[in-house]
Amino acid sequence: MSTIAAAPAAERKPLYASLFVQVLAALALGVILGMAVPDFTIGLKILSDAFLKLISMIVAPIVFCVVVHGIAGAGDLKKVGRVGVKALVYFEVMTTVALVVGLLLAYLFGPGHGMNIDPSTLDAKALNTYADNAHKLSGGGIGAFLMNVIPTTSFDALSRNDVLQVLFFAVLFGVGLALVGGEKGALVTSIIDAASTVLFRVMGLIVRIAPLGVLGAVAYTVGKYGVGSLKQLVSLVMLFYVSVGIFVLGVLGGVMALAGINILKFLAYLREELTIVLATASSDAVLPQIMKKLERMGVKDSVVGLVIPTGYSFNLDAFSIYLTLAVVFIAQATNTPLSFGDLLLVLGVSLITSKGAHGVPGSAIVILAATLNAVPSIPAIGLVLVLSVDWFIGMARALGNLVGNCVATVVVAAWEGDLDRAKAAKVLEGGEMVDVTAG
Repeated sequence: MSTIAAAPAAERKPLYASLFVQVLAALALGVILGMAVPDFTIGLKILSDAFLKLISMIVAPIVFCVVVHGIAGAGDLKKVGRVGVKALVYFEVMTTVALVVGLLLAYLFGPGHGMNIDPSTLDAKALNTYADNAHKLSGGGIGAFLMNVIPTTSFDALSRNDVLQVLFFAVLFGVGLALVGGEKGALVTSIIDAASTVLFRVMGLIVRIAPLGVLGAVAYTVGKYGVGSLKQLVSLVMLFYVSVGIFVLGVLGGVMALAGINILKFLAYLREELTIVLATASSDAVLPQIMKKLERMGVKDSVVGLVIPTGYSFNLDAFSIYLTLAVVFIAQATNTPLSFGDLLLVLGVSLITSKGAHGVPGSAIVILAATLNAVPSIPAIGLVLVLSVDWFIGMARALGNLVGNCVATVVVAAWEGDLDRAKAAKVLEGGEMVDVTAG
């Protein structure tokens, strides 16, 4: 991994050159333009689409390189296996907690009560673009899901940006590379490391245009939907934001406290990346920078290289909250009673379907459809209700997922004894600054 040099206070960039400030300015400008000239700003969606497409172009090879380097660089396969098992245990525990949080808050606040929607009046055509992907995830059950993890070819997985399949191949390749060892193994490892350095530099260049992507996304959203067009569903959106906040500050904050780290200082340390994620509703854009910052604060690079990419597919905390929250919302909005058995089924199915969410086009609606397919008592056509606000929900969803993965990496490192607590304390206190766009 690339070395990140600390920037002395005297060499810090002026305020206007900060990516954080640029993104905030783009956010504000997007809102103003969306309200002032909505017809024009709908066409600005191309800026957001282009930015996300650039990110998508490079995510799969980056994931491959960092996972392979993380496994081969660790050397001891027993350690790799130990870290992997600890990470998966943590992922499943947090995913279950997140699913329960969404379920409890949905019942406590009842965001769908009073809508009294007749499923027969909803437009089924709005869901046609998601039907095929949903069927692929749920149609064949667990067996089909597991078979889908295995790529037809490694190049096919990379070309389709199927992160789960890329992870599968990368783990096998990394283990094989570690077993080969010697001069040949060292040569391939050095090539992988060099490739990852180049890819990180490319991602750094792409991230510099994040303000344009943010401007396009926000301007389009405000221009298309307007400020007052989403009143009927605002309670769902607000409840989800509150749910993510409770989970991050309460649950993840408690977990971080056990590791000796203050969650608020940790979030402040990652503020630049979190702002980009919030505005673009995508965590892919900040993958390299997040990994660099975690390493800079004292997390061993082998742990970062294993946990972060794996967490992108297996540790979707905010997404899990959304699944159960949306299922109950649709049931409430359509006056569909849910039995205790239905709720247990939702929890069980969600634990599986959420694992394939990353990288699936329209992932939230797709996975939600796949989940509802397994719970026949809830009308799947109710998904139309959440389509119009999916972008707004997606911002907090991406943000919560990223924070969850960062916390998971720190916790697993602390569990494994690979966290330099003194260094972490110094960095989080502001003793050192990181240039996240550096190679």
